[in-house]
Amino acid sequence: MSTPSSCKGCSADVHVTQEQIENMVRKLARFPDACVTDDVYENRLSACSACPSLQYGTTCAHCGCVVQVRAKFLDRTCPAPGGSRWAG
Repeated sequence: MSTPSSCKGCSADVHVTQEQIENMVRKLARFPDACVTDDVYENRLSACSACPSLQYGTTCAHCGCVVQVRAKFLDRTCPAPGGSRWAG
């Protein structure tokens, strides 16, 4: 149980393994009309990896999403204040 001053998103039970992330991305790939191309996906991940708001190598500090999953969706954008860090 978290205390009022702790971040509930930082507790160990909500951390996602790389295997879990890869499994989620693989499942998304079954719906190609909802996903970006591999090139766009890699460009988005590159922008996220260079972002100072990336936490734990997986989590966006602005929205709490797993960036490897969010970046796969065609209809999603980068939630960075001041505008998307994703080109195109």
